[in-house]
Amino acid sequence: MSNDAVTASPTGAQPRHRRAAELPAWRSHSANLVRGALIGTVETVPGVSGGTVALVVGVYETLITSAGHLLSGVRRAVVDVPRGRGTERAAAELRRVHWRVVVPLLIGMAAALVLMARLIEGFVEDQPIQSRALFFGLVLASVWVPFSLASRATRTPRSDDDIRADGRWSGRDYLVGAGAAAAAFLVVSIPPGNVDPSKPMIMFAAAIAVSALILPGLSGSFILLTFGLYEATLSALNDRDLGFLAFFAAGATIGLASFVKLLQWVLEHHRRVTLVVLTGVMVGCLRALWPWQDDDRALQAPDEHIAAAAGLAALGFAAVLAVLAVERRVTGRLP
Repeated sequence: MSNDAVTASPTGAQPRHRRAAELPAWRSHSANLVRGALIGTVETVPGVSGGTVALVVGVYETLITSAGHLLSGVRRAVVDVPRGRGTERAAAELRRVHWRVVVPLLIGMAAALVLMARLIEGFVEDQPIQSRALFFGLVLASVWVPFSLASRATRTPRSDDDIRADGRWSGRDYLVGAGAAAAAFLVVSIPPGNVDPSKPMIMFAAAIAVSALILPGLSGSFILLTFGLYEATLSALNDRDLGFLAFFAAGATIGLASFVKLLQWVLEHHRRVTLVVLTGVMVGCLRALWPWQDDDRALQAPDEHIAAAAGLAALGFAAVLAVLAVERRVTGRLP
């Protein structure tokens, strides 16, 4: 199997990253660099998930499945090589990683994190109402993506006659989505903390944050803010504090290894209900982006900068529509 080979999606439709890979190589790589830069940029914003942008630009499932195969390859290499079993099983897993998609994405993400961290930090701190309004509109428009993907995904069959995707959400889908939304709403309502940035706490917070990063709607930066480590992490990134960043990377690796295989499995075996849950999570997490709230995250009625907030929310909403339009032009269809 080539690096770009992909198993057909449960709906039978050709995956969007496969269609993108059929473009000239330079256009495909350039597009994925831009996608990665968009993901990396929003990951610096508390309340906005890089997974949301990954869904919008059509690479979310590619990233999850590739990360799962990469972890499996590493695990098999660690187990097989010391026992003299060779590297065949590990190499087979690594060949299933979509390297031509993943590598440009990671380069774009890393570059955006380094270049945009200081700019985003100033915007969020100096204009909290306006920044939350902008990203509220962005996430609100993005909810359409998992909603529509869930509509086209096959239901988990109870019998051979129940395998279908009729384009509609069932009553059970709405109940599951509402439950996920309520849970996410409660999580993002937790007031921010202020913990000592000890090495174990840095690793623990990073492990939780990277798991949140993977879920659309739930922001890794927001989780760091809840722990009280957002500013410390952003400062470490800006100041190139390699000691802090090393422990953060170790914790993130642990969290990624613990969570991504589970998410890969449920996407492959229960894709529709997983997308329904992701839709609910994104809706519930909109609470974190309500523009008017105090330092303890208590929601308030609009009282200032109403016109600016409304305009920026509309701008964020329109930006997602524009990205979806570009994706349709590149891949041939909307999510």
